[in-house]
Parts: sequence; C-alpha cells; structure tokens
Amino acid sequence: MNTPYDLNADVGRMVYVKPISVDALPRKVRDQAAGLKELFAVIDSEGQQLALVADRNMALALAVQNDYAPQPLH
Repeated sequence: MNTPYDLNADVGRMVYVKPISVDALPRKVRDQAAGLKELFAVIDSEGQQLALVADRNMALALAVQNDYAPQPLH
C-alpha cells in the first residue's frame, strides 16, 4: 500500500479521444464519412492526430490495442 508510484510515468502513452463534427473536416474526408455526422479522433499528448475513426468504442479499442491509455476529451 505504501509503494511509491510515479503518476507521470505513462504520460507519454496517453492519448485523447475527441468527437469531431464531419462538417468541420476537409471535403475529401467528408466524402468518405458515409453519411456520419461525427467521427472520433485519437490525438497524442502533443496534439498530433493519430487516427480518425467512425465511433468512440473503435477509437478507445484502437488506443488500447496500441498500448496507449485513452482519455475522453470533450
């Protein structure tokens, strides 16, 4: 219970899952959105977009499968 743990150790492996309105995306991406109104971006701690997927669960699973710790971002 008293074992020290560095809470910042995994910060480099943290990503954010953010909903993105399809209307805010470039036309090329909107054309591929297949009628969806919202997509979900997986973004690293430096703000770099790593992925853009169709639903939140897919974004979370993608992050976990790639050894990232996903955090929701509103």
